[in-house]
Amino acid sequence: MHPRRPEGFDGLGYRGGGREEPGPGARPFSSASELGHWVTSPPDIPGSRNLHWGEKTPPYGAGTPQGGAGLNEEPNLGAGGPGAEQLNRFAGFGIGLASLFTENVLAHPCIVLRRQCQVNYHARNYHLTPFTIVNIMYSINKTQGPRALWKGMGSTFIVQGITLGTEGIISEFTPLPREISHKWNLKQIGGHLLLKGLTHVIAMPFYSASLIETVQSEIIRDNPGILDCVKEGIGRVVGMGVPHSKRLLPLMVLTFPTALHGVLHYIISSIIQKLVLFVLKRDNSHNLPTESSASVQSMLDAYFPELIASFAASLCADVMLYPLETVLHRLHIQGTRTIIDNTDLGYEVLPINTQYEGMRDCINTIKREEGMLGFYKGFGAVIVQYTLHVAVLQLTKIIYATLLQNVS
Repeated sequence: MHPRRPEGFDGLGYRGGGREEPGPGARPFSSASELGHWVTSPPDIPGSRNLHWGEKTPPYGAGTPQGGAGLNEEPNLGAGGPGAEQLNRFAGFGIGLASLFTENVLAHPCIVLRRQCQVNYHARNYHLTPFTIVNIMYSINKTQGPRALWKGMGSTFIVQGITLGTEGIISEFTPLPREISHKWNLKQIGGHLLLKGLTHVIAMPFYSASLIETVQSEIIRDNPGILDCVKEGIGRVVGMGVPHSKRLLPLMVLTFPTALHGVLHYIISSIIQKLVLFVLKRDNSHNLPTESSASVQSMLDAYFPELIASFAASLCADVMLYPLETVLHRLHIQGTRTIIDNTDLGYEVLPINTQYEGMRDCINTIKREEGMLGFYKGFGAVIVQYTLHVAVLQLTKIIYATLLQNVS
């Protein structure tokens, strides 16, 4: 391939006027549009707005004769000044990091107790409200220490890494698309959903091992290694490792419910996310910022819609699929000789001795012995988890707005 640049072009003199005389082989450009063909902007980094030190974001409305923003221009999102620009550069990264931290770290105790309640078929208290969940959290923390609510967090990260890595490898060596393009068709959507299903099936044994780590009582649990999740998952596949009872369900029985839950969760969350994002962007387009309204709020509105859409998508998917998740966790935990905490008292331990034959038998047994609310055991933990998520997002928004006002 031949370089697409004029003869004698050395990249200098076209960004800031660093050279006064062109080289001997260079030719002058006739217009600014021809110059723009060769001089490009750096890639857009979230939070950076493509600003460089000493530059200012052009006011909203400048750049076109009609007063609107140009095709490749963005509206002013905040007050000028180097301090505000630097804060703006890291705003998207900081807010997104706070959301990620809350979802995967701060909310982990809620995930632990939620799973323990789901697999505890002995429980008389279903913990459908956040008040009973907070009370039982306090009791477990008092009797066993803080580690009882943070167990298995490392294995959850390992499972996420295995899932992402598996998806990337499969999409690289197969024609299954990892993302759906704008010009989608039914074949492309089917291949994408098949990829999601295969990914969850391959990560299934490691998910089982991670589930055991999160629900196993801290009273009888040894200190697990960081890679025990991987070792136990491989052992589950080859039939070696920790001895299990005869009630352990084969992986083939777990394949359908695991793939079904993963694919449905992806479909629901994707639809809700795109719908919420569309509504938020439509509302923002009706309230275009002007010189007087190009303030902190307009800058925050540029970063929060995607976080809000992702939050709403995850919440809706978790709520809608909670009964299926309860069934899935009970099938995964059966026959593993797992001992969990007594979620009615906050102390003592209970064994898991279920005898489900499969997904249908599990559904019928829960409905017959525990009622329809038995599918929602531990639902109060979901309320606590997402309430905490909202609180952290709002706190991050307030802190960022305060910092920006002080800088400006």
